[in-house]
Amino acid sequence: MSDSKALVFFQQFNKLFLHALKSLLPIIIVVLFFQFVIFQSLPPDPFSLSFGLLIVAVGIALFLLGLELSIFPVGKSLANQFAQKSSLTLLLCFGFAIGFAAVIAEPALIAVAQQAETISEGRVNGMTLRVIVALSVGVVMAVGILRSVLGWPIHWLMISGYAIVLSVSYFSPEEIIGLAYDSGGVTTNIVTVPLIAAIGIGLANSIGGRNPLTDGFGLVALAVMIPMISVQLYGIYVYNFTEPGEVIHAVEKSKELPLLLKFIVDLVTMVKDILPMILVVLIFQYLILRKPLSKPMRVVFGFSMVLLGLYAFVVGLKLGLFPMGTIMAEQLIDKGATHFILLFSFMIGFATTMAEPALIAIGEQAEQAAPGRLKGSVIRTI
Repeated sequence: MSDSKALVFFQQFNKLFLHALKSLLPIIIVVLFFQFVIFQSLPPDPFSLSFGLLIVAVGIALFLLGLELSIFPVGKSLANQFAQKSSLTLLLCFGFAIGFAAVIAEPALIAVAQQAETISEGRVNGMTLRVIVALSVGVVMAVGILRSVLGWPIHWLMISGYAIVLSVSYFSPEEIIGLAYDSGGVTTNIVTVPLIAAIGIGLANSIGGRNPLTDGFGLVALAVMIPMISVQLYGIYVYNFTEPGEVIHAVEKSKELPLLLKFIVDLVTMVKDILPMILVVLIFQYLILRKPLSKPMRVVFGFSMVLLGLYAFVVGLKLGLFPMGTIMAEQLIDKGATHFILLFSFMIGFATTMAEPALIAIGEQAEQAAPGRLKGSVIRTI
């Protein structure tokens, strides 16, 4: 990297780092307010909390910078190239593949699937559940791309879709409804959301008469909705036509590992999580389009920044925010004041949402799509 490029990189990183610290400020205010005003004591292990928040800010900055260098331009470029080839079939196949790849290895979905298998006494198979949700998001991507191409209004799809969700819920077993709704929520992770938005905006920019703001967004909402339907249908089947089976409990060996090895395991897991998306991009770019990536070293560097940003974000959470959340929850319970628990829930929910990397990225994309009309910070606040 030349000196001028290095200078630009550090300037961008510094800007994003300060932006991330500003985003984390509400969390710090909530913690300090409850510690000094409600509990009237110093935060336990303040150094660990401060260091954890600092690492989270570094992670958010690296993640956002990596998105700008890799996922956003690659997603928009691929959508643009497929649109220029006028091959709707290839475009739909790409949408399905990238949607499936982005979700199948999602850690939150894996955790939900494991819990569902245990609680359902083996009726719900964890791997089957993950495949169903990933296939659903793949279908969502294809339908969303078709919507952008044909100009279907997003609100009709949403109204029809949620009517189906509610209708299926009427026939679904009680044990599966909450799982279905949670399965839709966990698809919106910090890699999938920016990638889906980038593809939608890139496609809208490539089609004449389309507005990036009205036609580029909305895919994420569909990605939440469709898994709710498919998981409920799966639940209707397993609770009516199958019997409880043997549940094989995974041994959490990582808890027995030294701290350094735990961090290495986390890093390897994150590489595994984003690897399917990288493979889909490479296959469609080099084998289907048969064109090289534009600025491949920049893309590789950007993906590395995304990976390091995610890693730093998770490490920072484990070092600071997770322990602090546990300690403060215990303090609130010991105090036995329901109104304080409700106040803390509201304030920490607001603060953590303001710091969510995926929402920050979406806000910035919306601000770029409608300059002067939308503000990312206002969107996040609302």
